[in-house]
Amino acid sequence: MSKTNTAAQEPKWVQRLLDWYDVNKRDLPWRGVGDPYKIWVSEVMSQQTRIEAMKPYYDNWMQLFPNVEALAEASEDEVVHAWQGLGYYSRARNLRLGVQEVVSNYGGVVPKDRKSMESLKGVGAYTAGAVLSMAYNLPEVAVDGNVLRIYARLYNINDDILGAVGKKKITALVEETLPHDRPGDFNQSLMDFGSSVCIPKSPRCSDCPINSSCEAYANGTTADLPVRIKKTKSITIPLVVGLVQLGDYYLLHKRPNTGLLRSMWEFPSAEASDFSAGESQLKDLLGALGFELKLDSTMVRELTHVFSHRKWEMKTYRGTLIWRGSDAEQIAAIQTKLPADYMLLPRLEFATYTWAGPHGKLTELCK
Repeated sequence: MSKTNTAAQEPKWVQRLLDWYDVNKRDLPWRGVGDPYKIWVSEVMSQQTRIEAMKPYYDNWMQLFPNVEALAEASEDEVVHAWQGLGYYSRARNLRLGVQEVVSNYGGVVPKDRKSMESLKGVGAYTAGAVLSMAYNLPEVAVDGNVLRIYARLYNINDDILGAVGKKKITALVEETLPHDRPGDFNQSLMDFGSSVCIPKSPRCSDCPINSSCEAYANGTTADLPVRIKKTKSITIPLVVGLVQLGDYYLLHKRPNTGLLRSMWEFPSAEASDFSAGESQLKDLLGALGFELKLDSTMVRELTHVFSHRKWEMKTYRGTLIWRGSDAEQIAAIQTKLPADYMLLPRLEFATYTWAGPHGKLTELCK
C-alpha cells in the first residue's frame, strides 16, 4: 500500500490540482460509478489509445460484455472482434483471461488489494493502482507516462523516465504526495492534467494551475523535460500485399496463433520492397496452394503501420487468381483443398472476421 499524507503534509500544489480537476474533469462513462470492472476496462483500453478515440469502443464493449460474467463467458474470437481497431490485441486477450480469474478465484468480485490485483493476467502496477484508487478509493498510486512527465517537470528531474532510476524516484514522490482523502480523484486529476495542460510537447504552462510550484517552469527547463531515452530501434519491414480474387471471392490468410496479430486474417503478403520481387514471391506462395496469379502492376494503396518495435511499409496491388484444377470445381470444393489457414471469402462477409491491423483498412478497396 502506498504512503499517504494528511492535508497539513500535502504540498500546496496537490489541493490546487484537485480544485482544478473539480472544475475541469472530463465527463467519462466509467467515472463516478465505483465499478471496478468498468474502470479496469477503461484503463486497459486507454493504454496506447487516446480517450476520445476509445470511448466508442468502450460503449460498444459494455453493450456486449456489461459485467465480468459476460466477458468471462465470451470466446476469444468474440472479444478480439469487439476490440478490432484499437490495436495491441494482447490487451483484449489478457483482459478476458484476467476477468476469468476474477470469476473463478474471487467469486466475480474484483479484488481490493494490490497483490491480488497484480496477480491477474495482464494487470500491472499502473492498472492495479488505478482500479483500486478509483473504484475503492484506496491510497494506491497509478504511475504511467503522464505521471512520469508531470513529476519530472514539477520536480525538475533529469533522470531518464524510462529507466529504473527515474521511475523509482518519481514513484516515491507520487507516494509522498498522494492525498489521504482523495487518492482516486488525485490519480484521475493527473490523467486529465497530463492530457490537456502538461502535454508531451509544448506544455501549456500559462494555463497551468500549479506552475508556481513547478521547478522546471521556474528554471526554464520545461522544453527539455522529461528525459526519455529509447533503447529499442524500430525494424522496417517492406511488404507487397495482394488483393487477389477468384471470381467474387478474395483469398485470405490467417496469421499463426502465436506472435504479432495472432490468429487474425490478412491478405496474402510477401516481404519485398518492389513489385517485381513481391510478385515473384506471391506467385510461388499461391502456386503452392494450387493457383496461378496475375498481379496488376499499378499500386492501389501505400500504407505505413507502426507497431511497438517494427514498422510495416505496405504496397498493395490487385490481382486475379486462376484455379489449376477443374474449371467445373465450385468455391466450396476448392476451399476443401486449401490449408486450414487460407480461405476464399466474399466481400460481404468481411465484417464478421477479425482483421490483422492495417489489413482491415485495405478491405475498403475491395469490390
